[in-house]
Amino acid sequence: MTVRRRGRTTPTVRRWLPLALIGVLGVGPVVSTAPAQADVVTWTVDAPGHRPDAPQAELRYDSDAGSVSLSVSRHGQTVLEPSPVGIVTEHADLSGGLDFLGRTDREVVEAYSMTVGKRREQDVEMTESRFAFEGADGARIDLVVRASRDGVAYRYALHDDYGPVLSETSAFNVPVDASAWLARWRRDYENPFIEYTAGSAPATNFQVPALFEVGDSYLLLAESDLDGGYTGPELTHQSGTGTYRLDFAWDDEVQVDGPLDTPWRVMITGDLATVTESTLVNDLASPSRISDTSWIRPGNVLWTWLAGGRAAGQSLEIQKGYVDYAAARGWPYVAVDAGWYFLPDQWDVTDPNWQTNSWIPDLVDYAHARGVDIIVWIHFRDLDTPEERAQWLPTLHEWGVKGVKIDFMDSESQERLRWYDQILPATAANHLLVNFHGSTVPKGIQRTWPHVMTMEGVHGGEKSSLTTSHITALPFTRNVIGSMDYTPMAFHRASRPTSDAHELALSVIFESGLQNFAGTPESYDARPEAVRFLEQVPNVWDQTLLLAGDPADHVVMARRSGSRWFIGAGVSGPARTLNVPFDLPDDRWLVELVRDGAGGLVREQRLMDAGDTLSVDVVAEGGFAAVACKWRANLESCDRPV
Repeated sequence: MTVRRRGRTTPTVRRWLPLALIGVLGVGPVVSTAPAQADVVTWTVDAPGHRPDAPQAELRYDSDAGSVSLSVSRHGQTVLEPSPVGIVTEHADLSGGLDFLGRTDREVVEAYSMTVGKRREQDVEMTESRFAFEGADGARIDLVVRASRDGVAYRYALHDDYGPVLSETSAFNVPVDASAWLARWRRDYENPFIEYTAGSAPATNFQVPALFEVGDSYLLLAESDLDGGYTGPELTHQSGTGTYRLDFAWDDEVQVDGPLDTPWRVMITGDLATVTESTLVNDLASPSRISDTSWIRPGNVLWTWLAGGRAAGQSLEIQKGYVDYAAARGWPYVAVDAGWYFLPDQWDVTDPNWQTNSWIPDLVDYAHARGVDIIVWIHFRDLDTPEERAQWLPTLHEWGVKGVKIDFMDSESQERLRWYDQILPATAANHLLVNFHGSTVPKGIQRTWPHVMTMEGVHGGEKSSLTTSHITALPFTRNVIGSMDYTPMAFHRASRPTSDAHELALSVIFESGLQNFAGTPESYDARPEAVRFLEQVPNVWDQTLLLAGDPADHVVMARRSGSRWFIGAGVSGPARTLNVPFDLPDDRWLVELVRDGAGGLVREQRLMDAGDTLSVDVVAEGGFAAVACKWRANLESCDRPV
């Protein structure tokens, strides 16, 4: 299967259009009054420009029952069938008995920058329609719906404090025969994605995001702008149906203090390229709360847990060796994992004198002299009080540590989300990059807090039960919504299901602001072509394209950094020939390709023109990694000095 491209929107500056201009722009009427006598009234919300390939939202209001449902269509085909919307609080049932008060529309046009992600510069154009309702007891609620070229989203806006939120009636009705890629709910989001149909999936709880294929469209259910004002979700599947109900996974009720805007319920919709390349989750999120981002530097990391385990985490000399290796490769970071502040004879017990006994300051000085910075692991339990944060974070900053890998939050309860609300400004104030492990998944957090480089929330490289079908589903599911710390390059792991070239390609296929390379120096040295590629591959991208793909079967991703394009491809299953549309901008390109050969990884060069087909034979569970640079006379390589 191949997928096609779409053009970018014209860059714009951020602005909110006055309501008086909306009708002129063709978005719709500024205010719609209550409907005339009718049992069912429908409204539509279209993306700006009424693009033919963009999804359309339709709301149905049953005036007799006072209930509302929402559906999504594309190309005239229903992608999401009419699905209930509504919310219930302690003092107000706003899921039925609603009187329609009016509709207002506006166009949302923004431009913002990211420190990580699929592309650094983001342009946003969305139509926002706000439908005002009043409940039987006088409570007021707005259903806020946004439509863009790559999806539809809605949230509830409560005008006052109506007591704790008890539930939502939000659900998603997908055609029962739609293909589905779902991961069972787990507190740390670390379950694999498995293919079903919407109806044949077991009657259990699933994670958000969830991917469905409906006709020639894909639908990814996601969430945006979740913080400590709410609680985390799960999708409850009703057996034998295509209904996936949104339930609270952690809390019986959500505590509220005044008016409330809930998180966005997001339905990314389009062809496979549109969904894969979508930035809608970030587009909907709150703007950055950090004005100066000059200290935020993503980069590749020599990660030492799978490379050396506990022994490495407690040894200055071993860590110095890792620093030397990273410096030689041009990798800017070394991550010191668990053990560095534990008592040497009592694993997992914090040394009460860690601030004076630690060798981390010595390692930081050693690394700085070699152009490498240090990131350190720390357990959530050591940062879960204001007093602990005031002790740990300034100390690490004073030592010169550049980032923290915080582990084992293992919850999306409202209480734990409020902890995120506290740790994020505290780490930013101390100029510490953040990698969350044992965590939630990114739901716009990287736009709001741009020092969040990556998050785990994935059945990743540490697992011994990986399959290539799961690995080739991740670019279309988990990694769509934000950076993913899968920890690739574990060449030494016997449980790894990928070929060497497929594993190497993950450095491009998977996006992560801190790309934690999980191998041993010995395993890299045994694969010189892998080392050569990893010395070149960046992890900050100006553009991302899906060249070809089919969830859980194969993926070919292209990402641009400056003038060079990096391509990563992986397959699940038997050997085959990948025929990839070479859909880079018009030009002639030198392509340097690394693939599996009889004696290991081999490198070859090809000259390609934009629009050609790149044909590569791949082994079972295999793939390839490549870099493309613009051809010129006497060009010998795309490599740049390390």
